[in-house]
Amino acid sequence: QVQLVESGGGLVQPGGSLRLSCVASGTTSDRFEIGWFRQAPGKEREGISCFTSVLERAYYLDSMKGRFTISRDKNTLYLQMNSLQPEDTAVYYCAARYDGMGMCGFGQDDYDYWGQGTQVIVSS
Repeated sequence: QVQLVESGGGLVQPGGSLRLSCVASGTTSDRFEIGWFRQAPGKEREGISCFTSVLERAYYLDSMKGRFTISRDKNTLYLQMNSLQPEDTAVYYCAARYDGMGMCGFGQDDYDYWGQGTQVIVSS
């Protein structure tokens, strides 16, 4: 059974940075798509970035471009978040699909496995 575990959340001041991690276990497949989502209080969960191992390429929501960066180290995906603002406060989730079509997306239905989430609070 595939398991995803996020970590790296916390409290940060506006303008600060955090690096979230998503560690996958329970699979040996190297063909996967990973999505990063977030859910702010009172709002729907939204996809903010994704990565496809087939293309070794990351995609970002327009509002995240230049601030957020995905990187990979074997079975761990990282989301580097810079210039954080209070509106970035949310629970952040990673999600995965294995042995898919090789294209990642920002929809929740694009993924089969989800982590438990990690809280990010941006506040002074």
